[in-house]
Amino acid sequence: MNRFDERIARLRARKLAQTEEKRKIEGVLDEDDYGRIVPPKGLWEPMPNSPDGSFYGFKGWTDNFCSLMDVHPVYVDADDAFTGRWMYFMSRMRKNKWNPDYPYTHLEKDIEKYDIICGIGDDAHFAPDYKMGVSLGWGGLIEKIEKYKTLNNSAEQKEFYDIHLRAIHSIQGWMKRHIEKSLAMAAEESDEWKRNNLLAQAAVNKNILNAAPTTLREACQWIIWYHLASRTYNRDGAGGQIDSLLQPFYENDLKNGIIDRDTAVYYLACFLINDPIYWQLGGPDRNGNDQTSEISYLILDAADKINTSLNITIRVHDGLDKKLFDKAVGYLVKNKNGWPRFSGDKALVEGFMRNGYSKELALERIAVGCNWMSLPGLEYTMNDLVKVNMAKVFEVALYETRESENICTESIWNAFTKHLQIAVHTAAEGIRHHLKYQKYNEPELLLNLLSHGPLEKGKDASDGGAQYYNLAIDGAGLAIVADSFAAMERHIEEQHEISWGELFSALENDFTGDQHENTRRILRKTDRFGKENSCGEKWAVRIKDCFTDIVRNESEPGKCFIPGFFSWANTVGFGKTVGATPDGRHARKPISHGANPSPGFVSDGASLSLAKAVAKIQPGYGNTAPMQWELDPTFAMSSNIEIIEAIIKAHFELGGTLINVNIMDKEKILEAHRNPDKYPDLVVRVTGFTAYFSMLSPEFRQLVVDRLLVS
Repeated sequence: MNRFDERIARLRARKLAQTEEKRKIEGVLDEDDYGRIVPPKGLWEPMPNSPDGSFYGFKGWTDNFCSLMDVHPVYVDADDAFTGRWMYFMSRMRKNKWNPDYPYTHLEKDIEKYDIICGIGDDAHFAPDYKMGVSLGWGGLIEKIEKYKTLNNSAEQKEFYDIHLRAIHSIQGWMKRHIEKSLAMAAEESDEWKRNNLLAQAAVNKNILNAAPTTLREACQWIIWYHLASRTYNRDGAGGQIDSLLQPFYENDLKNGIIDRDTAVYYLACFLINDPIYWQLGGPDRNGNDQTSEISYLILDAADKINTSLNITIRVHDGLDKKLFDKAVGYLVKNKNGWPRFSGDKALVEGFMRNGYSKELALERIAVGCNWMSLPGLEYTMNDLVKVNMAKVFEVALYETRESENICTESIWNAFTKHLQIAVHTAAEGIRHHLKYQKYNEPELLLNLLSHGPLEKGKDASDGGAQYYNLAIDGAGLAIVADSFAAMERHIEEQHEISWGELFSALENDFTGDQHENTRRILRKTDRFGKENSCGEKWAVRIKDCFTDIVRNESEPGKCFIPGFFSWANTVGFGKTVGATPDGRHARKPISHGANPSPGFVSDGASLSLAKAVAKIQPGYGNTAPMQWELDPTFAMSSNIEIIEAIIKAHFELGGTLINVNIMDKEKILEAHRNPDKYPDLVVRVTGFTAYFSMLSPEFRQLVVDRLLVS
């Protein structure tokens, strides 16, 4: 045990206590754990600037953000290297999320018909350039704003620059209150180490109040202040290439003799426990050289020491440092807490280049969110915000075709593709509407600061300020649709075991009763998506190709639409709108998860079969279709690390893009589901994010249980 371990242990215990407090006071949360803590009651309320009781536009958002910063509580812990925690979901405290002055009634009918998550008015899902932030500091950003304010001087641009200055000054005021608190606590602290640590906290914050950070501790604290403010503003959780970002500061500290390895790990542990933002390690730089350095290992060691909810991604490529890969998989197996996850460089780079971008630029696009890839500071995306419920689209097509005299799987397919085109076009039109009016609804006040273009142009990132607009549309329910087509083709048309009338009768009765249950039993005998060369796989690939083409056809000059397959936490909600389906799924049950086959796709749940299946349905344009991999601890042992690594590499060689891994004991997860209080520190990778199992709702816990137990 080194000299910092007890302090890190106390920080971890406080983190667990804060999470439990959130659960008891605020209830369950079926999404990221976040580093947020419960705010005091009645301290701050939003100030509406609209008759509907909400706030919109540059002035509304800036007034509310600055007023919140002026009163936001300070958070200082004498054991922590850093100050500050976020407490308020400002964007979720509005009564409405879209400005009623810019309605989209022309889209609402089809949004409801096809159960589309349209993304209109949703929080930002793109990545800041933290390298810009630590290079300039708050003072440098102020100078940049002042410079371009003199060049772009229309009335609208003047307001644009003024509100960004107000935002920075309000953040600096929040920092000053933390400096005062650290000094006050130091004056009363009897423990020498804690007193000196509190004084160091104050000194670090004084140094970065205006100037750019120069040490590892200062760089970490600056990044924390930015992401705390950005989280508070609109939940931005995108990270970056954290090892290459921090490496120069670490090496400079070593050279100057102001840090050692144990101190660096302590700083990094405090940094990671502050908030489980999505950070990437390893992978190539724009020249193809691996970015692994000593600090890459230290970050993993720090993560191991806190072992809380974490969202670290290892980018796997041919030149990845083998020791880093071994260490990452070793910690995955050791801790069984769903971290790290792994992204595949080969398919992501080649796919993004198909959009017309250079290889050098494609290499800079990194994993920064649940399923997101993004060019930090360069690209406005709507990753993980826009989803088409393909199971619902299938249901519409199926029942439209029901009365046809010549009903067959091909006629249902023709109806499905017709409705899928309408659904995707509706989603794309929603994105266009969002981009046209988002600045009047929820401007990107914080992300503008660390993006290339908005400050230079005096334009919001949503309104032409960004350099690239690569807009994601995800399909959900792929396996449900593929297996349904396969079941109809096999058991109605090829083997004549049931009739179309019997199928629809069984669906309408949700397979209840002996006759309908027998129909379900026949349908479930289909070789499903996930089994190699199966009928289900054939249909999955066909659906993938169709969806990809439809999404790509929405692209236009200046707007590139990129397909993916991902359901995030919407798997449960999407399922509630869909009745029983021909794959044997019961009505209102969750749809299939992301790009994965449905649970039980093969008799043994073989990992290699999963890896091959998900690799075959990658859309192939630089966004992900993640593989969710559930491992039993009897397999996920240190003696099998090489096998696990081989499967990860095989998936990426076959074209896979992202792997999320759970290692979970079946008996433990069942007990935790029955009694969440018994395992308050149990972490699962729900989808792209990790979360404390006890924080999930009962139905979402059941979804995780079903994925782990069905075989």
